[in-house]
Parts: sequence; structure tokens; C-alpha cells
Amino acid sequence: MSTAPSPATDEAPAPAPSPGRRSPLRPLVLRLHFYAGLLVAPFLLVAAVSGLLYAGSFQAEKYVYAHELTAPESHRRLPVSAQVAAAREAHPEGTVTGVRPAPGPGTTTRVMLSGVPGVDPDHTLAVFVDPGTGQVRGSLEQYGSTGALPLRTWTDELHRDLHLGDTGRLYSELAASWLWVVTGGGLVLWFSRRRALRRVRGTRGRRRTLGLHGTVGVWTAVGFLFLSATGLTWSTYAGAHIDDLRTSLGQATPALSAAVPGGEHTGHGTAGGTGGDAGSGAGLDRALAAARAKGLGDPVEIVPPADARSAYVVRQVQRSWPEKQDAVAVDPATGEVTGELRFADYPVLARLTRWGIDLHTGVLFGLANQIALALLALALVLLIVWGYRMWWQRGRGSAFGRPLPRGSWAQVPPYLLVPALAVIATTGYFVPLLGIPLAAFVAVDVVLGEIAHRRGRRTPGNADADTSAASGAAGAG
Repeated sequence: MSTAPSPATDEAPAPAPSPGRRSPLRPLVLRLHFYAGLLVAPFLLVAAVSGLLYAGSFQAEKYVYAHELTAPESHRRLPVSAQVAAAREAHPEGTVTGVRPAPGPGTTTRVMLSGVPGVDPDHTLAVFVDPGTGQVRGSLEQYGSTGALPLRTWTDELHRDLHLGDTGRLYSELAASWLWVVTGGGLVLWFSRRRALRRVRGTRGRRRTLGLHGTVGVWTAVGFLFLSATGLTWSTYAGAHIDDLRTSLGQATPALSAAVPGGEHTGHGTAGGTGGDAGSGAGLDRALAAARAKGLGDPVEIVPPADARSAYVVRQVQRSWPEKQDAVAVDPATGEVTGELRFADYPVLARLTRWGIDLHTGVLFGLANQIALALLALALVLLIVWGYRMWWQRGRGSAFGRPLPRGSWAQVPPYLLVPALAVIATTGYFVPLLGIPLAAFVAVDVVLGEIAHRRGRRTPGNADADTSAASGAAGAG
């Protein structure tokens, strides 16, 4: 009886890594990295492609909406109240919820209206006004504190929730929850095999794909870990745990009180040409002047009083470096500043969270930030493609995508396995979209392993019987 030869391959077997203190964990990390990458990769791929589109939307927005965003330069500038009156004349519907005066020459003022028919309730209608002439240059839906217009809003919602609302946000949280796990596992595997891989440079096939996958993964690992951590800060479930932790540590983001000391104001300076709308009239000019006196430079947003007991809030909205995030509250009746909030006074974790989110969303360092995000997204796409290619190349003959051998858990000594399980359980509790899929994966893996074990127990018996019969036949011959 002869044994069939194995199919020829173009790669030499990798030298076994030298034993070390971390070697018992390597099979377990390899199995987790393999299956996590295999099952979570589709979600990561969608996040990467949509993130790539989002990174490019900042510059695209400047060209697509150039007419609304720009105006002829002029030395003359109308009072903010006059610009708002022009916007209200063109769009009398809705309520003024914010005004962003033109931040510089050649730009327009934005007047934000909420409650406008036909506009998403979570969005506002931004009316763009030439600050020199009062001409309305157009209106567009706007979303979020960064002033995203329709193009960037569409790509942002695609990246965040696939346009599926709260249910769709589970996909992005799942991707963020697992990205750091896949990245960390890849780093452990790469550095545990780097010497072996150096000896087989110049090979082809799966070894070459592995080299490309590992090299790009190592160079981009810090970026992926950052995207995962910052993405979780405003996710649905893990984000809530992070907020609770920051609050318990006294590191929550502070808020400026808009309450007017002494109760209701008389309304002086708040009534305009729209039936007492606090978003019109001389109150806007007075609030802006008070904020300027406190050192709040452009760009700023003026938020009108919400009710008779509230003040104007003027806040800086520049998210690019150096950030301008100071805010003041101004009494509508007297024009006096009743409260101040300086970004420099934020708790450390609150400032780090703000910087992290702005860096994640591509606004902290402007164009350079957006290019870096695009490169990370492109690198993640390549890593996923190479990962699936290695899975395909792992097959032999008709065995497409041969899975990794079992027994990884059994190879880990108890003194390492027990603490590892405790860390995994704790992390899974605080990051549920990591913990729940991981628990499901382990349960399915245990069931499949038991099935394979029982089949294996039957197979040797059959094989022994066949061997005995063959030996008897050979002896008879």
C-alpha cells in the first residue's frame, strides 16, 4: 500500500518559533485571530470603505457646495441681526436655533432653522447669507456640531449606521469592538514569528501574502488601535460604559449653564421682526459683542435663548488644531456675561475624548488628518483582502480554506488560561459586542469540537478493523 503524495506547493514550511514564555498562548491567539478575522472582516470591510468615502467628503463638500459656502469679498459687513432677518424673510418657517457668523472674508453666514417642514427632525436647515449684502445664496440640510452638509451627512450616516438608524449602529460598534482584538492578535503573531519570516524572504504563495499582511498590519497597528478606542467612545453600549466611568472619575465633559440669574428676563433686545423670535433682533449683536469682549474669536455659533429663563450661549466651534472650544452665556436683558466655560478648564479625560473624536472624524488636523484616515482605511481593505487570500491559499487540493487545527485551549497552562479568561470576561462585559459574539464563538467551537472528537473515537476503531482485515488477507496470500 502506498501513500498518496501531498500536492506540491511553492513555499517551504515555516521554521517553528523558538519556545518561550509566550509560546503556550500563541496557538490560542492564532485561532482567535483567524476566526475573528474571518467572521468580523465583512463588518470591518464595510467600515473601511465607508470611512474612506467619509474622509474624502470634507474636500468634496467644498467643491459641491461652493456657491453656498462662499461669497464675494467685501469690506462691508451687515450686523448679524440683519443677516438673520434676510434669512427669515426667505425662510419664515421654523425656529432659529443657531447662527454662525461668516468666519472670514469670502465666506457666508449660516442661519440654522429647526422644525422646517420637509427637513429631517434630527437635522436643521442651514440658510447661507452673504454678510456684505444680505443676499441669501442658498439653503441646505445640516447635521451635527461640525456643520456637515448633505454629502458629508450621507457618508457619515453610511459609516455610522448604514442608514438603518439605531439598529444599524450595532454594525459599527461590532467592528470597533473587534478591530483592536484582531490588531492585537496580529501583532503578537507577527513578533513571535518575525525571525522565521526573515529566513523565508523571497518565497511566493501564502508565505508572501503573509509577509505583506503582517508588514502592513504592523505599520498601521497604532492607527487601528486608536480608531477602535475612539470609535467605542460614542458607541451605543460600550460608549455608555465609558461615559459612566468618566462620570464616576469626575472626568465628564462640563456644560455651560444657560440659566439667567434671578429668573425671567424682560425680553429687551430679543424681539425681532418674527414675532418675538429670540433668534432675531439686536440681542444677537449684543451677545456676539459680549463674547468678543471675552476673547472668543471666530468661528463661533450663537445659540438663542430656549425660553424666558435662558441666556444666549456663544460658543467657539473650531475643531481643528489649535481647538477653539470656549463658551460664554449672555443675559439677553443686560448683555452681560453670566457664565464662562474655557476648554483649558476641561478635565483631562474630557479633553482627550474631544481630541480623540475630532481626530477620528478627520477635523483635528484638517487635510492631513483626512489623508491619514484615508490611508488607514485603504490599508484595512488590503489587509482584509490578503487575509481572505491566505485562507484560500491554506486549502490543499479541494479543501478550500482549511481551518486551523483544534486543541488551542488545551495547550495553554492553567496559570495563564485562568487569568486570560477573567480578563476576557471583564472586557466582554464592558464591551458587549465583543463579549457576546466571543461567547457564541466559544460555544459553537466547543460543540463542533465535541462532535469531531466523537467522530474521531469511532474512526480509529474502524481503521483498526480495516487494518486487521487487510493483514489477514495479506497473510492468507
